[in-house]
Amino acid sequence: MTPTLTTLLLLGLSVGPRTRAQAGTLPAPSLWAEPGSVVPWGSTVTIWCQGILEAHEFHLDKDGHPVPWDRQKPLEPGNKAKFSIRYVTEQYAGRYHCSCQSPTGSSEGSDPLELVVTGFHAKPTLSALPNPMVTSGGKVTLQCTSWTGFHRFVLMREGEPRPAWTLDSQRPTSGQFQALFPVGPVTPSARWTFRCHGYFNNTPQLWSYPSDPLELLVSGVSRKPSLLTQQSPVVTPGQRLTLQCRSHVGYDRFALYKEAAHDLPQHLSRQPQAGPSGADFPLGPVNSSHGGRYTCYGGHNLSSEWSAPSDPLDILVTGQLPSTPSLSVQPGPMVASGENVTLLCQSWSFVDTFLLSKEGAADPPLRLRSKYRAGHYQAKFSMNPVTSAQGGTYRCYGSYSTSPHLLSHPSDPLELQVSGSSGEPGPPATDPSSTAGPNRYLYVLIGAAGAFVLLLCLLVVLLVRRRRQGKGRKPGAADPEPQDRGLQDSSGPAAATQEETLYAAVQDAQPEEGVELDQRQDAEDGDPQGTTYAQAAACDAPPDVTYAQLNRLTLRRETSAPHSSQAGEPPAEPSVYAALAIR
Repeated sequence: MTPTLTTLLLLGLSVGPRTRAQAGTLPAPSLWAEPGSVVPWGSTVTIWCQGILEAHEFHLDKDGHPVPWDRQKPLEPGNKAKFSIRYVTEQYAGRYHCSCQSPTGSSEGSDPLELVVTGFHAKPTLSALPNPMVTSGGKVTLQCTSWTGFHRFVLMREGEPRPAWTLDSQRPTSGQFQALFPVGPVTPSARWTFRCHGYFNNTPQLWSYPSDPLELLVSGVSRKPSLLTQQSPVVTPGQRLTLQCRSHVGYDRFALYKEAAHDLPQHLSRQPQAGPSGADFPLGPVNSSHGGRYTCYGGHNLSSEWSAPSDPLDILVTGQLPSTPSLSVQPGPMVASGENVTLLCQSWSFVDTFLLSKEGAADPPLRLRSKYRAGHYQAKFSMNPVTSAQGGTYRCYGSYSTSPHLLSHPSDPLELQVSGSSGEPGPPATDPSSTAGPNRYLYVLIGAAGAFVLLLCLLVVLLVRRRRQGKGRKPGAADPEPQDRGLQDSSGPAAATQEETLYAAVQDAQPEEGVELDQRQDAEDGDPQGTTYAQAAACDAPPDVTYAQLNRLTLRRETSAPHSSQAGEPPAEPSVYAALAIR
């Protein structure tokens, strides 16, 4: 080989590597962003570019710009550079590449980095279908919806720097734009928390605000807790409400979930207390948004799996409908145990469901579909037969099937008093339109009381008369034995002009002459029988007195002209005489 050929060959070997380096044959660097490539407007982000150790400069390029966006010297140990953006705005959104420069030339460009800036449009809504409670190994569909006409929706999973899924939006009959993201199978080995965004095709790096986070709770088969409230499940607006999740299993954390809610389930750590483990979830002041169906879950800190769900608890909020129903009871508010009782709830306004609630009861209210009768809506709640445990104060409410947890104003309270066993079968429940009701019991009670008072008065009158008769008798007098001596009525003409003459037959054991009869009439007694006392006294004889009780209605009465007394003074009153036969 000639010296000239050898020289040319060596020259080609030395020039070749430099030419490939200048053409970008060095390995491409890596490009990433911290804390992530999706950042909120106004936040801080750092872009890193890492290449070979020999690099002495790094270039950051942005699509659409002919010159490098930024240039940075490498940091120790010399193989990467840091590009800081202290306040992110829309001008930083875009696609980036980076490259490194070395004494031997420039490297190839890195893979692109999409820097997305969020917060330029209203946030969408993310929900799970049918709900965010998923059994281990199950699948679920996440629905991202918005009234804004976004072209595409993006689903982000917490802890991952890049979007999980991107789908074109659809517009179903509901009018909202949406995208449905299938997720699963889910396992308790990882957390499943998601958010979604929307954007337009002409600005793919400018996204909306993120939706509220949605966490999928992966439930297992461990023992379910209990969900309860110390108050009634029927609450009024403004009331303070606390839901309690309790379990005899020593769970370290609890979650409260509201059915069909878009909010992330509330999470609480175990609260120290004696007895079962549990957590209290305060809900209040209550408003219409608190109405719904709730369940709770328990879990352990060392596992991402949750327990089986508790039995559901319905919270009902009153005063959300303009109507106010009325409540009545048949046969009456005071009944005996064993009778048939019907509570009637009625409303002039339309409601398709009635609820009956007992004051102080933790049990859910009774529900019945309404029926339209006689111009109003009604429902009959039967207690056949009623027991003493069912006594208490009741109220009824109306609701719509479209919002079953929002109730009307309550009816006036109705107190049902249940006494002991009636001893016989109670009357059947009557139709509420019947006029027979509690009045019949009132009438019977009043009648019995009146009869008792009349009987008592009659006994008092008889006792008073008996005492007065005893006082009218003189000591030592013998009771006469009156006998009828053939009394005859005066029917002659002279009888009409004479004074009343009273005849009576009186027997006396000692016949006397000149017997005088004195008539006494007790004006205070008001005796309708006209009882008259006759006194027989013997002249110039010891004071032996005989009394005779006469009935002026049965004796013949004659009236005569008044006679002057021996003293010549006219009598003050007409005299009444009785003819006495003394033997």
